[in-house]
Amino acid sequence: MEIPEMLDELKQKALKDGMLRRELMDTRKEEQPLSAFCQKCRELGYPIYEMDLISAGEDFYATMKRSTNGGGENSPVLEGEDDFYELFFAGL
Repeated sequence: MEIPEMLDELKQKALKDGMLRRELMDTRKEEQPLSAFCQKCRELGYPIYEMDLISAGEDFYATMKRSTNGGGENSPVLEGEDDFYELFFAGL
């Protein structure tokens, strides 16, 4: 399972389970929120690591840019599309 699918599955579980949602939200209060979030994901059985999460977003964004007008200078500027971490919490 890829990062986007794992995050989607985890988000669906958190939307149904208030305690899980709170635990995930609480990771944002940590000194290193991304690391805390990824650690919680691994505890829950989702092998998500910081660099994998960052890279997945950047790879997705790069693919989207290449698919529009060949990815050149005329490609549309997309904001926030590369940050799966923030998109996850926006969905909660």
